[in-house]
Amino acid sequence: MSFSIGIVGLPNVGKSTLFQALTRKQVNTSNYPFCTIDPNVGVVAVPDGRLDKLTGVLKPEKVLPTTIEFVDIAGLVKNAHKGEGLGNQFLSHIREASAICHVVRVFEDENISHVAGKLDPESDTETINLELIFADLATVDQRLEEVRPKAKTGIKEAKEQLPVLEKIKETLEAGKLVNTTPFSQEEEILVKELNLLTSKPIFLVYNVSEQDIQKYDNKLAISARLEAELSELSKKEAQEYLEEFGLKEPGLSRVIKKAYQVLELITFFTTQNNILQAWTVPQNTKAPQAAGRIHTDFEKCFIKAEVINWKDLVGCFSEINAREQGKVRLEGKDYLVQDGDVIHFKTG
Repeated sequence: MSFSIGIVGLPNVGKSTLFQALTRKQVNTSNYPFCTIDPNVGVVAVPDGRLDKLTGVLKPEKVLPTTIEFVDIAGLVKNAHKGEGLGNQFLSHIREASAICHVVRVFEDENISHVAGKLDPESDTETINLELIFADLATVDQRLEEVRPKAKTGIKEAKEQLPVLEKIKETLEAGKLVNTTPFSQEEEILVKELNLLTSKPIFLVYNVSEQDIQKYDNKLAISARLEAELSELSKKEAQEYLEEFGLKEPGLSRVIKKAYQVLELITFFTTQNNILQAWTVPQNTKAPQAAGRIHTDFEKCFIKAEVINWKDLVGCFSEINAREQGKVRLEGKDYLVQDGDVIHFKTG
């Protein structure tokens, strides 16, 4: 089970700079449109202060944070859905992502050209949204061409799909994203099957100048340039640099946290073979499926799970103390794993 975030936006908005800072992976960030033709992919360790506190108590030989994948997708332009700027190729890359991180340029820089010739964050956001909407309309129209004649002949599946497709088409033609429209559980099955771009979770990241970060408290704003500089510093130097700008944590941490939020993901921990490891699963994942995240055989052979909340474990100073104080509990197959659980899976 892997989760990926596609980073999109117009050319020269700072996508590749953000990606480079996220992954510390050197990619081409040259100042010209479409410098990113093939998507760059990087696996990023998810920052989690709970690992540090658990490490202080458990003293593991190795600590393995959970990870999430970021994909730097080339800049989209107006009419990308028609193939402008190699748009069709780029849209296919977005379709493979679990969620979309839309980078919007807010910073001024006369040395970095804007594809539209002027800075207009609202218009830029609308351009990207419309391209995603138009691409989805093409997908839905194609499916409608297949379904309508079958529905007229009385085929049950087609008759059931037709009103859902028409509902999606109506949403898109109104200029709305599919993820803003409520669907029943039955309707969601078809929506997921279509794998529409605008049905994915989408969140905006405003790329601002270093001096303007504080002005965007109510939005997810970062300075990709600042983040790139921070990624080259030691942990201590980076913290001191952040404090100069009045920031508590890197913007990249907030981007990753937002990705987890929109994808409705949680983290649980295991401590096997003196290895403390974090794992990612969707909310409302049952214990056997969480065990299967570690190894497929664990799900098949699941018997029970020994569970303790990470705060309780840290507060007890050791697993032995936690057991003596009755903080460790046994859970069965129907247990829904909670964020921050430390779990020992028992299999047979």
